[in-house]
Amino acid sequence: MSELTRSEKVARCQEAVGYRFRESKLLETALTHTSAAATSRDSNERMEFLGDAVLGLVITEKLYHAFPDLREGPLSIIKGSVVSRRTCARIAHTLGLSEFLFLGKGMNAIPESILANAIESVIAAIYLDGGYDPARRFIESVFHDEFEEASRTMDGDNHKSELQTLTQHEGSAPKPVYHLLDEQGPEHRKCFKVQAQIGQRYFQAAWGNTKKTAEQKAAENAVAQLAGELPPWPDGD
Repeated sequence: MSELTRSEKVARCQEAVGYRFRESKLLETALTHTSAAATSRDSNERMEFLGDAVLGLVITEKLYHAFPDLREGPLSIIKGSVVSRRTCARIAHTLGLSEFLFLGKGMNAIPESILANAIESVIAAIYLDGGYDPARRFIESVFHDEFEEASRTMDGDNHKSELQTLTQHEGSAPKPVYHLLDEQGPEHRKCFKVQAQIGQRYFQAAWGNTKKTAEQKAAENAVAQLAGELPPWPDGD
């Protein structure tokens, strides 16, 4: 099978992303890696920069409305996970962008970073060609599964689910583990001290009048500390 021409790659890419360009040259530039560009202006580097900003804005707006009870810190963590290089590369692979990229000779295996950059460049091309709304619709469409996953597991009052969601987005991060460190008081009025652990990292423990409550508070402490904030629940020591 003969190799696709540049115009054929651009045409098929438009079909894959579901957007018809008025100025197809924008998409051609978005698909051009520096290794195949005559000058830096002919590559997708600048588009990658713009697309990253547009993607961040759309994701931030979406998260802001989807999770009204979450603080800035957890929102930032989820955003960082949703727009991670791994996620962007996976979406680019799903769309088949690797088949349409213009690469220099000898680049047989396409690194994950190039695929991640490609989806951001395509976002920029759509933004430049049609404006914010088409870019937003494209992002919401291809990142739909990421939001669905977050919506299924995230609950503003369920901090264990919140912490679980954050670790899931990290990919290889271990699942949270909860350790019962202490329990005090008479049988009918016991208090429990629980600490959350992720991998080798231990977070500030918290007390609760049930094990479940203590675990929720411990998870909330962990979420805060992961976001660089002070844990809201003292350990009582």
